[in-house]
Amino acid sequence: MIQQTFYSLEKLVEYGRRCASDYQTISFDLFDTLLVRRIHDPDVVKLPVARYIVDLAGQYGIIRSWQAVQRLRDKVEKNQRIETGKKFDDHEACYPVFMEETLRLLFGQNYTPSLLDDVTRYELEMESRMLVPRKLLTDWLANLKVQSKRLLIISDVYLPAEHLRILVERAGLLDLVEDVVSSADTFLAKASGKAFPLIQERFELTKASWLHVGDNPISDGLRPAEFGISTLVLKDGEEKFRKAIIKRYFNYSKGRPFYRGRALQQLMLPLEAENIERSDLYVEGYNFIGPMIGSFVQHIADECRRLGLKKVFFFSREGHTFKKVWERCTPLLFPDNNLPEIEYLYVSRMALAGASCAVEGLTKTSVSIALLPQGNKDFTDIARIFQLDLAGVTPHLQRYKLTATSCLSPHHEGYDQKYSVRLLELLEDEAFQDEIKVQVRPASEALQRYLIDIGFFDHDQVAVVDIGWLGTIQRFLYNSVKHRSDCPRLHGYVFGATRGIPFKDDLKNSLRGVIYDRERFDLAASCILYSRDVFEEACRAPHPTLEKYELTEQGYTLKFRTKDDATGQAEQKQDEYYASLQQGILDSAAPFGAASALLGYHLEDYRSWFHYSLAAKLAFPHASEVTTMRHKYHLDDFHGTNKPKKEKVRGEKLLWDYNPAALRFLPFLRLRHFWRHVRSVIKN
Repeated sequence: MIQQTFYSLEKLVEYGRRCASDYQTISFDLFDTLLVRRIHDPDVVKLPVARYIVDLAGQYGIIRSWQAVQRLRDKVEKNQRIETGKKFDDHEACYPVFMEETLRLLFGQNYTPSLLDDVTRYELEMESRMLVPRKLLTDWLANLKVQSKRLLIISDVYLPAEHLRILVERAGLLDLVEDVVSSADTFLAKASGKAFPLIQERFELTKASWLHVGDNPISDGLRPAEFGISTLVLKDGEEKFRKAIIKRYFNYSKGRPFYRGRALQQLMLPLEAENIERSDLYVEGYNFIGPMIGSFVQHIADECRRLGLKKVFFFSREGHTFKKVWERCTPLLFPDNNLPEIEYLYVSRMALAGASCAVEGLTKTSVSIALLPQGNKDFTDIARIFQLDLAGVTPHLQRYKLTATSCLSPHHEGYDQKYSVRLLELLEDEAFQDEIKVQVRPASEALQRYLIDIGFFDHDQVAVVDIGWLGTIQRFLYNSVKHRSDCPRLHGYVFGATRGIPFKDDLKNSLRGVIYDRERFDLAASCILYSRDVFEEACRAPHPTLEKYELTEQGYTLKFRTKDDATGQAEQKQDEYYASLQQGILDSAAPFGAASALLGYHLEDYRSWFHYSLAAKLAFPHASEVTTMRHKYHLDDFHGTNKPKKEKVRGEKLLWDYNPAALRFLPFLRLRHFWRHVRSVIKN
């Protein structure tokens, strides 16, 4: 046998296993044989490297476009190949040589060897992220290792063997082979056939007992066969079809923004051994929610770089997941490390509510927020939220002919508008507000000590990141610290801003919804309102909700809700149910970072795709999708236990509240709810 061609990987491996006993040495081509690329064109991997070089050059005041840098690299590499061709049959290039020359031409006297090291490190990282081992071949490789075969990897590529070993090691194959050989080290390649005599001499091989496996009919088939080596050549139609798909999406994305998100998702898909059985929740986390959160985090990083922000605080329990996504994707998106410091801030609405009243007292806006949930009815709910002692405020209530149980919400029986008027008058009473300030002062002091301890006041301006929706946490936090001379300027970024209660921006406090913002009319993005709880619960941190800040002799302590009561147990059950969904989100972060870096796109480029995803998954979902993603328990720490009047809740059943049978069989159900949603969005 000299040369055999196979049109499926399964057939090749099956044949190779049968005939392996006839050979002592088996060599493999690396790219498109042992390893396949996620992207259709290997040259695309050069583009994020060019953008990285632009960022590095900018630190020295050297302004170039990434296109200009790429052209310079291509020119230097081409010149080296021309010079090589004058001495060797193969017009080969060597990465460290042409990249060093490229960087010297670009950086001039600012060039240092560390620049080449940094660029090389990032290029190999991006290469590695785009490479996936082919399971059938790697399993065969492991089997051959057990049989004590001599195994080599041979590649025609500009990367020298020391670089290829890094890629092979990250793919988990280095321990299986004797050595890795690259044409970049000798300028003798498989393409001309000159590499095979050199390898034979170097490793003292016998042609008759040598089998070579690859995908190129010339380099891996004809040339070794001419030298007397048996060869197996793979022409994989399925792999070509997969590459054709990503090529089409990649090319379409240049002119049609919708396909930018589709190309992103295609590049993120698991391949080969990565593609294992997963739960439906995991898949939704990886494919649906994960890319949106990744893009949300990427946008915040872009804004921090644009505004020169040096600190980001992720807060509330959802911020815990955002921070993890940031840590996994930003090193790939921003390899120059020009990023702010990040920190998780332990805050919650309940913990901040009382402390927010220490300076201005209990404001009308704060009361409106407290009475917004339909389960809240009277001043007992207000006292619960702001952690007030009713005994201390009762005399003040009585002066305005109010009791703790006077109905203050029009959603409940017993409501009278006079109670609301009296409440507004009470809020303007100085003695009442003094009592409020006295009661909340310990919580405020504990909060100040905590913020000082974590360095919150060490910056002139900071970014604060949350899930949304009213911006209540940021509002309460700012009210708690805005009286201080060292209060930083807060740039608030939330996943979605519903703004049910207006958020008052001022010179030191602003809020922006990134994926959705009610202030920017966007019908498709507003579909997030169908099921906000899905996003909120999916991003919950593993720790219980923070209940309050307490003063201690040592300074302060953070008090969290226990898991002993019914609420804590329900919260734990929900966390357990969504564990696979959250794992899918976290596992998608690094693939998102690599894919987005490769494509060179940002949030605005992906927005069309995200809008389509939100509408399809939330407004027009399959019954199975609702059944899978719908939360089992949802904790709203502000929500009371009072039941509103029936007429106030009648007709408010949401699409995601229907049972699976109704979702499957009720005619035009989704269209009716979508039309209701459209009217609601336009009206508001």
